[in-house]
Amino acid sequence: MAEHVTGQVNTDHYVRFVDVQKSYDGETLVVKNLNLEIERGEFLTMLGPSGSGKTTCLMMLAGFEPATHGEIFLDENPINNVAPHKRDIGMVFQNYALFPHMTVAENLLFPLQVRGMNKSEQARRVKNALDMVELGAFGGRRPAQLSGGQQQRVAVARALVFDPKLVLMDEPLGALDKQLREQMQYEIKHIHEKLGVTVVYVTHDQSEALTMSNRIAVFNDGVVQQLAAPDALYEAPENAFVAQFIGENNTLSGKVSSVNGSTCTVDIEGGSTTALAVNIDGIGSATSMSLRPERVTVNPPNGQCPNLFDARVQELIYLGDHMRTRMSVCGNDEFIVKIPNAAGHVHLVPGANVKVGWQTEDCRALDSPS
Repeated sequence: MAEHVTGQVNTDHYVRFVDVQKSYDGETLVVKNLNLEIERGEFLTMLGPSGSGKTTCLMMLAGFEPATHGEIFLDENPINNVAPHKRDIGMVFQNYALFPHMTVAENLLFPLQVRGMNKSEQARRVKNALDMVELGAFGGRRPAQLSGGQQQRVAVARALVFDPKLVLMDEPLGALDKQLREQMQYEIKHIHEKLGVTVVYVTHDQSEALTMSNRIAVFNDGVVQQLAAPDALYEAPENAFVAQFIGENNTLSGKVSSVNGSTCTVDIEGGSTTALAVNIDGIGSATSMSLRPERVTVNPPNGQCPNLFDARVQELIYLGDHMRTRMSVCGNDEFIVKIPNAAGHVHLVPGANVKVGWQTEDCRALDSPS
């Protein structure tokens, strides 16, 4: 578990959840005792499947849902009893939430007018915000005259136009097609890097989270399973849920037969393998081992892989830069190996018998899923 609250206040912790719980019916906790610190200026993504508690956390931070227990701090000020419109937080929603009867410029003016800003400052901020999202010539159009991607840019500009120190984004790219969604990921990432504003982003799309975030909090069943940088989550998952949820992953089930410091030996179908002892209960315990498809070598030279097993090729799918190969390995008929499409790469055919191998440090022995 990576969530914690330090004993001393760190002024870089711009947002803090302290022992926060949320229940809608008084019995079932949707968010369970959340302790989470978000750094000033970072892009933190709350990632998880539907019902994991991530959106509820965002709604509590925005003020749209009250916490059942615990306290939320913004810049070290408790905000549980602060009305949403007084929290000075920018919001971007999946459905854009633009006013259809207003022009683009009028949509951006609205949050400035309610804050009583003078008209010359309003005009300057609207122009800067539209230029920032490359829509400087679209101020006179109405939302219905814009594409989905343009509407989303307007929604981002409106959330930033009044210079909030915190922006919350709830599945903001969910309604866009794949190519446009990927383009907007980079645009939002670059805007964040340019402005240095703190962003809390909610998504169920792990690829989106890996692309955009400084850190990711992986939620499941109301609990943060792991909080880490994208590369750490992918390369070093701390439990079986994170390993399966982040990226593609091979799972091999077995029983721990010995432990030697940071490594262990696990008996599996077809023999035994050595792995990093990351999250195991000791000798004799069941374990689920995580192994990324790109870390597996096909027909490795003798002696170069400490873990070597027989495999049978089941299916080959050509994906341009690599061949996605489904094999039967150690009783797992869905074992995936990614073979780079490069000079000297292995040529395989369905039905072929091969050897596969991997390094001990690439195989992580984790908790056994219930």
